[in-house]
Amino acid sequence: MAEIKNPNQGGGGSQSNTTFLVMLVVMFGVFAGLQFYKSKQKQPLQPPTAQTQTANAPVSAPTGSKAEFNAKAVQAPAASGASNTVSAAAEQTTTIENELYKITFTNRGAEVRSWVLKKFKSRYGAPLDLVNAKASQQFGFPMSLHTYDAGTTAGLKQALFVPSATGNLTAPQTLTYHYTQGNVDVTKTFSFDSTYVLKATVSATVNGSPVRALLAWPAGFGDQEQVLDYNGSRIETMKDGKAEHIEFKKVSGGETLNAPLQYAGTSDGYFAAAFLPDDAGSATAVTLHNTIDVNKLHRDGTVSEKALDVPVVGIAVGNTDNTSSMRVFVGPKSVDVLKGITVSGSSATLEPLVDFGFWGPFAKALFLLLNWIHDHVASNWGWAIVVLTIVVNVVILPFRYQTMKSGLKMQRIQPQMDAIKAKYAKYKVTDPKRADMNSEIMALQKENGVNMFGGCVPTLLTFPLLFAMLGMLPKVVELREAHWFWLHDLTVADPYHILPIVMVLTQFLTQFYMPAPGMDPQQQKMMAFTMPLFSGFITWNYSSGLALYWCVGNIIMILAQFAMNQTKEGREMRELAAKRARRKAGQPRTIQGKR
Repeated sequence: MAEIKNPNQGGGGSQSNTTFLVMLVVMFGVFAGLQFYKSKQKQPLQPPTAQTQTANAPVSAPTGSKAEFNAKAVQAPAASGASNTVSAAAEQTTTIENELYKITFTNRGAEVRSWVLKKFKSRYGAPLDLVNAKASQQFGFPMSLHTYDAGTTAGLKQALFVPSATGNLTAPQTLTYHYTQGNVDVTKTFSFDSTYVLKATVSATVNGSPVRALLAWPAGFGDQEQVLDYNGSRIETMKDGKAEHIEFKKVSGGETLNAPLQYAGTSDGYFAAAFLPDDAGSATAVTLHNTIDVNKLHRDGTVSEKALDVPVVGIAVGNTDNTSSMRVFVGPKSVDVLKGITVSGSSATLEPLVDFGFWGPFAKALFLLLNWIHDHVASNWGWAIVVLTIVVNVVILPFRYQTMKSGLKMQRIQPQMDAIKAKYAKYKVTDPKRADMNSEIMALQKENGVNMFGGCVPTLLTFPLLFAMLGMLPKVVELREAHWFWLHDLTVADPYHILPIVMVLTQFLTQFYMPAPGMDPQQQKMMAFTMPLFSGFITWNYSSGLALYWCVGNIIMILAQFAMNQTKEGREMRELAAKRARRKAGQPRTIQGKR
């Protein structure tokens, strides 16, 4: 919710008008910049440069590995000792499920083909499968192995492991895959419980010596269906307790991240796959960066037939030697879920996966309050936003009232201020005498208890909250698919643009109930039209939750201002403003605002 006028400076002349215009220009610049950024993000993305190694390119193994895979041994039986071969005759699937997910494994590569989250839907209403099928076909499926040899990695993806069980299983459950071919022996073990976290252990040897084989989530998420979805891809890490979010543009394919690593993973706007090594001190990870062709999604919802390159980033995590043992979280970036998952050997949690951005402290505080309201007051997220807006405005109401009283004091001394300005009107702006004028005005204000900055308090409180709400709404999975009347998802734009239209109307009413006495008529006319159009521009393509918050805030502000106008101070303020406006206009009377 934005302040439309600073009542404390309502009759303060050009200085207050200029201050308000500067704030408006700054706010407009921020939102215009965000719109420009979003439009740029919709453009075709360039693949990694020639200097950046892709995840599929051979990469030199870090020093210290005891042995390396023999790619040919993985793909072909050994010339002798065939009795040591452990390999399935055909591809088989195993499905593990609990109340939160349904995971389908295949013994070909001992990989995951489907990872359905039961509590979430895709944008088309189908069950949400976090496996990005198109990208995984090209770059590897979840839980595949990544080695420092491209041929070996490809061979292990085609190897037919022997599963400990097939068919449909219910957690708690343990599933083991074993494969032996030539001098290579690989075992994967997965243990499942009732949470989003599973336990994974990988053991790989060559000629009986342990080698480095990393468990990978190579290629994005299944909710990434268009260009806009892929642009939120990033790598998530925590080293020495410090979380880092690496945007896709800064991810180099094949780069090794060295220990200590409390966790390393990949995420998009709402979901994450994070690997939590049991021993952070010996953990290692490799970042993966590729591109894939998808169709471009336009603002109006139509899809371009032209394919565009978009980024798919992934991660592979393991131990520097011996067996790799870790927990794997795959699920929503829900604050309530993540703060319950601690990293090994520390009290830190996965909560930093939710990045609230520049206005993080405000955004997180707003969300925690919104979440509490949703849990204890309103079970619907839309109504929770309405209640939150009421709470915010009730807190700010005393400041508004004090602002009005400060504005009244300012208007009472306005004739004296005008007289001081007239005395120095003959001097140029650069003349030192102008400093004397400012000193006299400040002395007059101090003598009458006027704080020229007092009227900025409501604005200083509401603007950060507005920007925090703007940044928070697209980043909390709790509001994904949240319904409110005709709105099917509070994180996306109003499909019928009802709220933006209401936004424009309420801005006009705000201008009507909160006039700007003393403002230049042309400037006042400009403000009366530009502010509503500005608000409509912001909310037209942004989250409908933001438009709801802003609209309700405007309605409350109108009602509060109407009530304050009926007080003794309000009536006196309007009378003084009307008199001053008539003097400046040289007319018998001028009506400003509602009488």
